[in-house]
Amino acid sequence: MNITTKLEMNNGKEIYQFGLGVWRGGEETKNSVLAALKAGYRHIDTAAAYKNEEAVGEAIRESGIAREELFITTKLWNQDMRDHKVKEAFELSLKKLGLDYVDLYLIHWPVKGEYINSYKVMEKLYESSKTKAIGVSNFKVHQLKDLLENTDIVPAINQMEFNPQMQDNEILNMCTEKGIILEAWSPLGSGACLEDEALKVIASKHNKSVAQVIIRCLLQKGIVVFPKSVHENRIKENSNVFDFELTFEEIELINNMNKNLRTGPDPDTFNF
Repeated sequence: MNITTKLEMNNGKEIYQFGLGVWRGGEETKNSVLAALKAGYRHIDTAAAYKNEEAVGEAIRESGIAREELFITTKLWNQDMRDHKVKEAFELSLKKLGLDYVDLYLIHWPVKGEYINSYKVMEKLYESSKTKAIGVSNFKVHQLKDLLENTDIVPAINQMEFNPQMQDNEILNMCTEKGIILEAWSPLGSGACLEDEALKVIASKHNKSVAQVIIRCLLQKGIVVFPKSVHENRIKENSNVFDFELTFEEIELINNMNKNLRTGPDPDTFNF
């Protein structure tokens, strides 16, 4: 396993298991993406709602890295679903990124009454090859079941908040059963997991930081991980997780830390 290790999605395409999450806009995002690409990252996760697609695109162009070496994800925002402007939103994202295609296009949140029809439009975008894969984000089991029963293409990805204190194993098990790769956003629990004493003990044994231990644990569980940071030193540190391995007992200890404690919104009640 290394920084460019890939997992095969259910459509035969591959995704880098490790990447960079971005959420701020402007020069800060551009510089963080450039720093990540320089450090060997090849997977960048953004979204229309983050208002930084232009900055990501600028960094991609300035990096000089061939497009086919990169994996770029963006997401469909809620209001565009409500306004039935899925195709228009997608084309705008491509324009802002300055790309001819994205590697993955996700529904950002399961907007009630809209996500099935929106996904059907995304199926057509996938068939046009403007996105190499489609998927969802923040879908719980009942929403994913509903989607699967009413659409044709099984999502390649489901992106969820997943970290030691928020482990939705029900959705992880369902995704595994259906051949859907789980991606973890907020893998460090927005920093809330970093002061856990048990994690500090594990980190000390491996001469690593708590953040590195958490990232490594998720990678060993087969989850795609993209920690967010705008600091070059932290970006490098987060990627320094491929020279050690957690034991089965250490992973089990982390598995038992779950508190079902979210740092982000609950998909059932989020209404932006």
